[in-house]
Amino acid sequence: MGQPNWGEAEAGVDTDAAVIQLSRHEPEQFTVVFRRHAPCIQRYVVRRLGPDAADDIVAETFLAAFRQRDSYDLTRADARPWLYGIATNIIGRYRLAETRQYRAVARTGADPVAESFTDGVDDRVSAGAASRRLTDGLARLSAELRDTLLLVAWGDLSYEETATALGVPVGTVRSRVSRARSKLRRTLGDTNPAALQGE
Repeated sequence: MGQPNWGEAEAGVDTDAAVIQLSRHEPEQFTVVFRRHAPCIQRYVVRRLGPDAADDIVAETFLAAFRQRDSYDLTRADARPWLYGIATNIIGRYRLAETRQYRAVARTGADPVAESFTDGVDDRVSAGAASRRLTDGLARLSAELRDTLLLVAWGDLSYEETATALGVPVGTVRSRVSRARSKLRRTLGDTNPAALQGE
């Protein structure tokens, strides 16, 4: 009874908040959070910056999360928005590489990243990612609009989760997503970018 049941934490019975709280005294337990969320963070970063930077950014994300675990808001059962927020901040340091990648796709029409995905995220965005005009439009968006839109579209976060990730009100997320979509529609000749709809 004195020993926690590691199997339950591994199986996902405990919330992320419970595991993070436990990791404050037993740091090795943070690996449960890593195993739960590293794959989705990895896919998101690969979509944003390509495979070359992804491993480093995912490692930096979880190292930062581990170091910040004492300040994690334990009322939030799901750590995904927090982790996406950390990853997005780190991606900000790689912004030039992200813009270059979008422009390269816009020039060539080939997206080597999209070819490697076969899951539900790719089903929603692969057609859009291959579009030269769409990737050019993504490259032209401001960092705050692009971050917000891609957390919803590629991170598969709700508006509320995106607001948590970015530390802004939900209304700001709605406004940014709306503005980003409007700009992309203009880039696409007023065609609705259906691949980026994440209501």
